[in-house]
Amino acid sequence: MIYLDNAATSFPKPPAVIRAMAGTLQKLGGNPGRAGHSISLCAGRIVQNCRELLAQAFGAPDSEHVIFTASCTESINLAIRGMLCEGDEVICTHAEHNAVMRVLKGLETQGLIRTRMPVPDSMGLVSPDSLRAAITPKTALCVVCHASNVTGVIQPVKTLSDTLKPYGVPLLVDAAQTAGVLDVSLQSLGADMIAMPGHKGLLGPQGVGILVLGKGMRPRPLVTGGTGSQSESMIQPGELPDRYESGTLNLPGIAGLMVGARFALRHREQIETYEQQLSDRLRMQLGQISGLRLLGHPAAPKVGVVSFVPNAMDPGALADALNRKGYALRAGLHCAPGIHQWMGSLHTGACRASVGIYNTQEEMDSLAKTVAQLLHG
Repeated sequence: MIYLDNAATSFPKPPAVIRAMAGTLQKLGGNPGRAGHSISLCAGRIVQNCRELLAQAFGAPDSEHVIFTASCTESINLAIRGMLCEGDEVICTHAEHNAVMRVLKGLETQGLIRTRMPVPDSMGLVSPDSLRAAITPKTALCVVCHASNVTGVIQPVKTLSDTLKPYGVPLLVDAAQTAGVLDVSLQSLGADMIAMPGHKGLLGPQGVGILVLGKGMRPRPLVTGGTGSQSESMIQPGELPDRYESGTLNLPGIAGLMVGARFALRHREQIETYEQQLSDRLRMQLGQISGLRLLGHPAAPKVGVVSFVPNAMDPGALADALNRKGYALRAGLHCAPGIHQWMGSLHTGACRASVGIYNTQEEMDSLAKTVAQLLHG
């Protein structure tokens, strides 16, 4: 099977990730931060080492500003729900994943907030002028998807951040498709908070998410409970990261994330270049197939996500046919109906091929050839 669904989760995982996870279960399975015996202390050091690695990579004020969650979705929920109050307004883009939109629309349906969406340009990019037009005195947060999981188009986040700064509006960046591939840090993006998964570009396992908090960002916690600290108090600790990390952390997942992230971050520039070459090659070849529409403006900067819609075949049927030929792609709306609506593909969906470090140029050629054969015989 040729795996081309890395935008959903990277696969396969580096062997060292698997070894690290197995090692914690076999030798260091104590509960981090919950005891003073040597096994628990070793487990705690694994968590702290991973936290320090991510803090350095993503420009956190210190390691305590790196919060572990169960997923990028939970990180987004924590950042949004924890920052907003009744009567607030929020700016988001047309390209947001449902991890963002369902939170915002749910709050909006309850009459608690109002959402504003800047009009993108023809390339799908949000301009400073369109963002500025959406800002009001009630704007309490701006949420921007760094790169679309449908088109791969990369938003000019730093430029948008510079636009927000004079208004004092905090910026939350959803880096689900870019962490581990692009330069993603609080400083490079001008972000106040960054949410990311551990299981995509950072090459870790599912079940671990990250929220990087900038200086002064103190969202209300979603969950309270045991933290292993200040047990004499029935009030949730206010110190970071305990304020947000109630319950037992996913030690095997964090151990795997540390190894995967260390590899990804060490080779980030090479990974970015390689995945760009693969996706450019695939876009070029798919673009030569008649009756096939590629999503995403050709001139817009992109990550390694290539989505396409056949004119005379259902995208789901095409993905099924490709699966039978040995290719793992994803068809549908990819949990991002807003951008499909903007592109006119809401009623059809699309096939999506998303590349990773283990893919090859030969696989791009083979996929394009197989798509052409399935569409035209």
